[in-house]
Formats: sequence, structure tokens, C-alpha cells
Amino acid sequence: MIGPATQSPALLIANLVVDLPRTGRVLDGVNLQVDHGETVALVGASGCGKTTLARTILALQQPVSGTVHIDGQPIHDLRGDALQGCRRRMQAIFQDPGGSLNGRMQVGTIVGEPLEVLRGVKGPELVERTAQLLLSVGLSPDDANRWPHQFSGGQKQRIAIARALSVEPSLLICDEPTSALDVSVQAKILNLLMDLQQERNMAMVMVTHDLAVAVRTCDRIAVMDHGRIVEDRPARAIADTPEHAATASLVAASH
Repeated sequence: MIGPATQSPALLIANLVVDLPRTGRVLDGVNLQVDHGETVALVGASGCGKTTLARTILALQQPVSGTVHIDGQPIHDLRGDALQGCRRRMQAIFQDPGGSLNGRMQVGTIVGEPLEVLRGVKGPELVERTAQLLLSVGLSPDDANRWPHQFSGGQKQRIAIARALSVEPSLLICDEPTSALDVSVQAKILNLLMDLQQERNMAMVMVTHDLAVAVRTCDRIAVMDHGRIVEDRPARAIADTPEHAATASLVAASH
């Protein structure tokens, strides 16, 4: 099954270079492809460029050179309505579920806001679709009337997931989505993400420092080191037979 209205990869990155003002070159010629229905992990030591790459994919960071295509469309030259349209196809889930939710909004408004802003859904349809989204992540439609501070960390991340899925993205970027949660909750959130990804045939990029999480949840692992992807192979192969020194260090640290 191919993603909606396109035969192109959900994500295609070619020769991506990014400089940051105080840091200098952070990404140095990154190439990556993620197909619809595929989950790819970005792993590497702190400072290797994982989060910068995620931000660049989301058009929150401009590259010096190179391209990012979402469903075959280059995104960094887009402006206005064209960029807004592209944002419907890529959504993100961040590390801190509490920090990513607006505490001044009720949960129903948080989850339904992208539907209203990006797809123009309003009235009873918005209420119904918001209720369905809450159910899809294991929450109750009645939770729409509650406030973020009334939920646990794991429940807040479920709310963030429901919000991200509301506009039916082709690509979901998960930036350390469980690292702020208790160990007992992490597995439930990862299982939820895997189930939803398969049901919706989304492409998913999982940014993580945890190689065990990457092996468990992802089809492929792309190992980053000093702004480059130094290995990109099936997850199990990466864990069993690391070929780059950076990968070997991650494998050793996970044991």
C-alpha cells in the first residue's frame, strides 16, 4: 500500500547541509529515504545532529544546501499556503509531553486545533472527529473537557499523539517520545505508536538515543555521527553486526 496520492517516498533527503550560528556545521551531507509504512530510527551520541535533522525535516530549520522532499514535494522553498498545505503531511511528537501541550486549552481544543486550522473542520464534525481521535489513543471522549494538568505523563503523550494524527499525516517525526516517561509507561506508548503507524500506513522517523528502543520498534536504523549518517541498515543487522565505530559504541553502551 502506497501513501495517499503519491508513488514517491514519504521522505527523501538528499545532500542536506545545515549550519547553526554558534555551532557551525551540524549536518554535513545527509541522505535518507523513508517509505510509506516504514519506521526508521535516527540514533547517535548527543550532539551528533539528530534533533537538528528532525527540525529541518519539519521545516523549522533552513538548510544551507540540499533538499528535503515530503511525498515528492521539496519543502524548503515553500511559503504561505503552500507551506501550510505541506505541514498537513508531516507532524511531530516531542520529548516532553507536558511542555508540548498548551495548559490554557482543554484537551478537546488541543486535539482538534490542527483539524480546524489546517483542514477547516468545524462544529459537530470537529467534536465527533476529536472524540474518535481520543478513542484511538486509548482515552475517553469525555477527556475532551479536561485540562492537561489533570493527566499523567503517559496520558499527556497520548494526547500529543492524538493531536499529531488529527490531520492524517504521511510522515510522523517522533523526537525521543518516551524518554521523559516512567519505564512502566514507555512500552505502552511505543506499542501504541507502532499500532497506529501500521493501521495508518504512515512513515515514521524515531529520534532516540536508546538503541534497544530502535531495534524493537523500527525497520531500519540510521546511525548519525558528526553530522553524517554513517550506517543505514535493517535494525537487527545494525545491532548484531555494527560496521562503524560509532555504531559499535552504541551497541556496547546498550549491553
